[in-house]
Amino acid sequence: MQTPLVALITGANKGIGLAIARSLAAKGLAVLVGARDLALGEAAAASIGGTARAIALDVTSPLSIAAAAAAIRREVGRLAVLVNNAGIARAGGPPSSAALDEARAVFETNVLGVIAVTQAMLPLLREAPAGRIVNVSSSLGSLTVIGAPGSPWPGVAGVAYGPSKAALNAVTIAFAHELADTAIKVNAACPGYTATDLTGHRGPRTALQAAREPVRLALLADDGPTGGFTNEDGPLPW
Repeated sequence: MQTPLVALITGANKGIGLAIARSLAAKGLAVLVGARDLALGEAAAASIGGTARAIALDVTSPLSIAAAAAAIRREVGRLAVLVNNAGIARAGGPPSSAALDEARAVFETNVLGVIAVTQAMLPLLREAPAGRIVNVSSSLGSLTVIGAPGSPWPGVAGVAYGPSKAALNAVTIAFAHELADTAIKVNAACPGYTATDLTGHRGPRTALQAAREPVRLALLADDGPTGGFTNEDGPLPW
């Protein structure tokens, strides 16, 4: 019996993260449900069933990240896929009145958290025959999209969430460049406007639909691209 690939998904106890975990499990991967609250992660893993298991992981805590990497090394011994899904949206409204502490929290989770988790998991991913890193981004991080004349999105992007995703896209490119000569591929996915807690359950897409592109990128063949930013319809402008 072939040993299943192992995938870690951050922020996977609900919403798009849970849908990604569920979809990857359905494709035969052993999924690690990353969650700040271990009890919520365990409930999510139980809902997936099979080999799914929870792992405590707060992407803003160096101690939590280090402990998660050590636990994966000790208890699982391998990692082939990392999906950096955990994200928050705060400091909305006009840029002139955005709360700086909330903006800092957004960047801490959406950008620095991704860097920290990726750095911690890279030793395991480097040992995989073909590692995959997927960063869950947003079209609100596309300067081309929000800067287009008549675009309805600049007010939605704000000074925190949209800019954090633009920074995440730059981080994606940076890791892709560093790892270009390895078997690890690094890409960013836009799940689309999805009805989750983050959006106040507004948006036309379901979490399962939103999971499609991250899952596709997580399962890229060896000749697949790296350093890209895509949704289900294809490449997105930076």
